[in-house]
Amino acid sequence: MLAEGHDEICLSLARTTADRFADVAWDSSAAGGVFVHGATAWLDCSLYAEVPAGDHTLVLLEIHGLRADPEAAPLVFHGSRFRRLAAI
Repeated sequence: MLAEGHDEICLSLARTTADRFADVAWDSSAAGGVFVHGATAWLDCSLYAEVPAGDHTLVLLEIHGLRADPEAAPLVFHGSRFRRLAAI
């Protein structure tokens, strides 16, 4: 899960052309998982199932490992723009 401030990384990873990982600092697991530096959470997963849902496909993942940084605020994309979560 990307962290606040990863706006440009999010846009880069969403590209459908070129090298989406160019200029993105990341590491990989032995199984090929990608972990973006500075993310708020990392999930090491494998594909469990794909479920047809109308004109979409739901992808269910089996989680093998989890790491989180509770100090890093998550990146939020809502209403066609990046936003911050409000502190309570």
